Amino acid sequence: MSNNTLPPVRIGILGLGTVGQGVVRVWRRNRAELESRAGRQIEIVKVATRDLTKERDCDLSDIELSNDTLAVATASDVDIVLELLGGENPAKSLVEAALKLQKPVITANKALLALHGNE
Repeated sequence: MSNNTLPPVRIGILGLGTVGQGVVRVWRRNRAELESRAGRQIEIVKVATRDLTKERDCDLSDIELSNDTLAVATASDVDIVLELLGGENPAKSLVEAALKLQKPVITANKALLALHGNE
């Protein structure tokens, strides 16, 4: 399947700590393989972080940075939300906002899943 037949999958990341930066690095390093397997382009279009001025250990040159997590979670140009904040709040309300818009959410947030997974 050609990468040109389907629109790109556009990802928004909530959190740019160790895990968020690692996701960006792995995506950049393995992008061609990931896109080949998916049969379409995969783009990280937005990332929400508390501190926009902090030095990062990954290339963010073509990714929109924001300190507004809700705006990233609900952005019309984000197809999938990757929640990497950890903890219960504000992760819960952000995940709920994305799900309300029928956006798939990916998380490994054990606290959120343990406390609210059935919801």
